[in-house]
This record gives sequence, structure tokens and C-alpha cells, in this order.
Amino acid sequence: MPGTKVLVIDDSSAVRQEVTLALEQAGFEVVTAVDGTDAWAKLAAVPKFGAVVTDLNMPRMGGLELLARIQSDPNHAGLPVVVLTTEGDPALIRQAKSAGAKGWMVKPFKPELLAALVRKVARK
Repeated sequence: MPGTKVLVIDDSSAVRQEVTLALEQAGFEVVTAVDGTDAWAKLAAVPKFGAVVTDLNMPRMGGLELLARIQSDPNHAGLPVVVLTTEGDPALIRQAKSAGAKGWMVKPFKPELLAALVRKVARK
């Protein structure tokens, strides 16, 4: 699915660059956001994202709150979200999955595994 748009959200510019590179090399089109608030504005402004890759711990709006907003909004409900975080806590993973996350990956990540996960969950 070349050209599928993916929204990448992380408050670390280094992580945003790493994820962008991994996904662009896999043929995705990437839009980045610095936190959940920025991401929410971009979801409203840019139509047709195929997937979202988000960190959990960010200023202003974290990943879990963003996930809940996405799933409760009729314009975005069902948008596949992959959580990419330093957190490996099973309770947090369950919480994110029950909030609608389609995948979970712990940083540091292998670019090819992240690309494969996004490819697997992304909407055409």
C-alpha cells in the first residue's frame, strides 16, 4: 500500500525522525506531530490517514487520551493506532488495547518490524 499516510506522534524529534525514515523507506507517506494536541489538529486538517503511530508519555495530550478521542470520534473511529513507547507494563498494554490500539512496540525498535506492523494494521 504505497503512499498510505501515517501520522507519527512523539515528543522526541529523534524518535520522529527514526520512525519517519523507517516508514518512508517502506513506502508510507508520513506526517508528524509533537504531541496528542498537535496530532488531533492534524487529524482534523489532513484527510485519509491509514494509520497512527503514537508515543504514550507526551506533554499536553498523551497517547492514551489521543487514542480514546480517536475511537470516540465518528470521523476517526476505527483508525488503526500503533503504540510505540518505552513502556512495557502489561497493564498499560491492556489499557491501550482495550482503548482500541491495534499494536504495541517498545523502543528502541527495529525499523523493519515497525514497518511490518504498520503495514499489517493500516487501512487501505
